[in-house]
Amino acid sequence: MSQLSERPEKPAVGLSLPHESAGLHVTGAALYTDDLVHRTKDVLHAHPVQVMKARGRITALRTAPALAVPGVVRVLTGADVPGVNDAGMKHDEPLFPDEVMFHGHAVAWVLGETLEAARLGAEAVEVDIEELPALVSLEEAIEAGSFHGARPVMTTGDVDAGFADSAHVFTGELRFGDQEHFYLETHAALAHIDEAGQVFVQSSTQHPSETQEIVAHVLGLHSHEVTVQCLRMGGAFGGKEMQPHGFAAVAALGARLTGRPVRLRLNRTQDLTMSGKRHGFHARWRIGFDADGHIQALDATLTADGGWSLDLSEPVVARALCHIDNTYWIPNARVEGRIARTNKVSNTAFRGFGGPQGMLVIEDIMGRCAPLLGLDPAELRERNFYRHGQTTPYGQPVLAPQRIAAVWQQVQENAGVADRRREIAAFNAAHPHTKRGLAVTAIKFGISFNLTAFNQGGALVLIYKDGSVLINHGGTEMGQGLHTKMIQVAATTLGIPLHKVRLAPTRTDKVPNTSATAASSGTDLNGAAIKDACEQLRARLLQVAATQLGSHACDVRIVEGVARGIGSDKELAWDDLVRTAYFQRVQLSAAGFYRTEGLHWDAGTFSGSPFKYFAHGAAVAEVEVDGFTGGYRTRRVDIVHDVGDSLSPMIDIGQIEGGFVQGAGWLTLEDMRWDAGDGPHRGRLLTRAASTYKLPSFSEMPEEFHVTLLENAAEEGAVYGSKAVGEPPLMLAFCVREALRQAAAAFGAPGTAVELASPATPEAVFWAVQAARESTAARDGLTGTQALSGA
Repeated sequence: MSQLSERPEKPAVGLSLPHESAGLHVTGAALYTDDLVHRTKDVLHAHPVQVMKARGRITALRTAPALAVPGVVRVLTGADVPGVNDAGMKHDEPLFPDEVMFHGHAVAWVLGETLEAARLGAEAVEVDIEELPALVSLEEAIEAGSFHGARPVMTTGDVDAGFADSAHVFTGELRFGDQEHFYLETHAALAHIDEAGQVFVQSSTQHPSETQEIVAHVLGLHSHEVTVQCLRMGGAFGGKEMQPHGFAAVAALGARLTGRPVRLRLNRTQDLTMSGKRHGFHARWRIGFDADGHIQALDATLTADGGWSLDLSEPVVARALCHIDNTYWIPNARVEGRIARTNKVSNTAFRGFGGPQGMLVIEDIMGRCAPLLGLDPAELRERNFYRHGQTTPYGQPVLAPQRIAAVWQQVQENAGVADRRREIAAFNAAHPHTKRGLAVTAIKFGISFNLTAFNQGGALVLIYKDGSVLINHGGTEMGQGLHTKMIQVAATTLGIPLHKVRLAPTRTDKVPNTSATAASSGTDLNGAAIKDACEQLRARLLQVAATQLGSHACDVRIVEGVARGIGSDKELAWDDLVRTAYFQRVQLSAAGFYRTEGLHWDAGTFSGSPFKYFAHGAAVAEVEVDGFTGGYRTRRVDIVHDVGDSLSPMIDIGQIEGGFVQGAGWLTLEDMRWDAGDGPHRGRLLTRAASTYKLPSFSEMPEEFHVTLLENAAEEGAVYGSKAVGEPPLMLAFCVREALRQAAAAFGAPGTAVELASPATPEAVFWAVQAARESTAARDGLTGTQALSGA
């Protein structure tokens, strides 16, 4: 194995440990950005001036009434910006806009001695606008030809020839919804200025370096004049990769203009109405199969709802195209991507980053087409799995397709699929008004940023004279357990107990130019950087130990905090070794760095090998559907997931369970609704609270839930043989949606093909059940009432 993958004797990685802040979380002692307000003196509070129209040109902005409100200190407008009035990396997101682009767009911010004073001041600001036509739905934008950003096209093989050789050709469309992040901690920032004019921002951000960059250019400063720190986040899921920058910039601008700390925290309604969501998509497709059910050709157009600005829509669409194949070899393909511009919040990253959207399209195709081909959906899927020697439509070889078959076979064995299919058939035959369905789906998810430059990580590791170790790295902690794994990596590399290692909050003045903690790459990049820094330190310490032990450095091992020479009884405790090294003037700090090798990507031709490796998994779900209401329950879920050689099994299993449930929420429950009518509230988000936006809860959890990590799966070339786990499990939830399709189809005759909306809410399932019944009724000459009664 490579040096990066090989594990030493008695490693700390591989141990099942609780999250490093678990105790703080459950006791309420964990500090988040907004908690720091109570430890800061003379804080001002920021409140947005929101315009409740979907689109309009600002013709007047009168702030004087707000300044007359007791407790209001200042109103921030575009005229106050000393640098660039923009909060985005594409320079299309004015921080203080002169045109309202979505319902609830903030056009100014009020600073007050209290939050209530700021709120009343914001209400007092007078804004006149000239209303303009707004495009609210994705369908409206497509019809109007409203698009922005790149329009990539992915091609492979000869699509026309592929369709000509196809025995069966099907066409279809799929419209599936966006998804709210609904992290527990809303967007928050706290900024202050020190005596030298240095700007310090505490921000709930997944990308401190980019937050630093945006704050600097808004204030007209250089990056070395701005420091951003992220203690931890109370959830993020991609929603804090780009979107925190503007909020941090507002707080920093207020602090710079007033000389006082400024706190900005959105309440839940503001967060829902002002921040972006997962991109909803529309897909139009045409697919060809040969007589045996092998895919011959695919022609598809994927349109993402980007909202009012680009944000991260271009890479989201790129990743969607790169994942439309999922686990299936498509020899001839043409897939176009485009971004619709609508008058809604700017949609952004969300766990999976376009991958789930692309994969949903092909999984929907397989589920819809299997009955039309006379095949069981699981059989159709398996027939099309990647084999050795095959490449993706964008040209990357799939080097370990045996992993797909391994998780697929193991999950079916674990779940007892064959026996349960027979039990389900017997149940369905005996119950005309309740049906069960079972489905198996698999995933292949590419790990790395599509933009090659982002695939780098840095770390700073400090050893103190008493033997204690402090590590800094560029990744951020949002509850996913990254910091836990980094402590384990450092302890393993240095050969010391875990209690010797502490991790410092993520700060831009410790590790510069970091990439976002995103794309499931946080452990790969930062773990490898920490390992690099620790290896530098260990090499220095081995030289010191060798002189003390009378051995050669290459024969010294540090295990569990004790240095020993091979074949010698002499030993040297870690603390003594470090103290000796200090007196010998050996450097006890090191900066580590890692860049992912072997990546290349040509955005122009949409081809290359953008991913370090693929993560695999498979899942089986069984559901039960009520034919009268469409209501359903998930009876059982079994998962086998490939995380390589796990760094921290308890953390990884938690990520798999959480990702799966979040995916099931997107696919079956979470139905975002916007007012698309022509009334005065056109463009308003209707599902703006937990009372109207249905989130997964205990009642939606599988009644039985079994998660297994694939064994003997060490990944060559990744830190200690591990693989990413953050995003891939979300897509395992496809099996729930496909099981619902199977159950709905069971209300019809055998072989009934069912189209199922996404999210597959009980209402959507009810209509799918009705369609299955009516299809059978039409065939058998029954009335609609007879079909509904099961006659």
